[in-house]
Amino acid sequence: MRRPLGTAALLLLVGAVLAVLGAGSAQAAGYRYWSFWEGDGGKGWTYATQGPSVVRPDDGAVQGFRFSVSEDSQDSAQPRRAPDFGAVCAGTPAKDGRKRVALVVDPGTAADAPAGEKPPALRTACAQVAPDASTAEALASVAKPLRYDGSAMLCAISGYPRSGCGEQTGDSGSGKATATAGTSPSDDDATTGGGEGSGGGPSAGVLTGVGAVLVLGAAAVFQARRRR
Repeated sequence: MRRPLGTAALLLLVGAVLAVLGAGSAQAAGYRYWSFWEGDGGKGWTYATQGPSVVRPDDGAVQGFRFSVSEDSQDSAQPRRAPDFGAVCAGTPAKDGRKRVALVVDPGTAADAPAGEKPPALRTACAQVAPDASTAEALASVAKPLRYDGSAMLCAISGYPRSGCGEQTGDSGSGKATATAGTSPSDDDATTGGGEGSGGGPSAGVLTGVGAVLVLGAAAVFQARRRR
């Protein structure tokens, strides 16, 4: 039995909309960057709500950094070592006029590494710094060289990676992550780690395409009904 022209046109319209939406999903991409974490009293890691030069940790605090690819702070990978101050700073005795900050620096996995680079091994260090020192200062005392970009986003720890800074991965272009609370030493407010337009919803271009398909589809259905 022949399908009515209106039904056929409607099926074509639905298929076209699904194709456009599928293309938008396929273009979703993450960002490759260092995220900043704070130890939560031995309970685990919490994504930092301020940049490392703003945070001034207390003696006995644990701070973590993880290099990975993620869309935003909600799916950002945590350091793969528990925030255990005792284990990290056991060999560093307390000293008057100084504080100890345990640091976990996790360069991530080979899958997260930029092309042509191999991530170094995860490392921990006990920074012994002035009482008012920031996390950025504590990190610089044990993990040089650090590299920042013009917007003060942390790009490299101990020289890794050699180049790049918050670049977008995947096939959706050559965008860049915004300087996030987790990596920018100058940010005072928490932001997402993926930059503008990196959320889970379809982009403006995808929505525009869907709209165009709907208009064309409606016209096709109208014409089909007129011919009946």
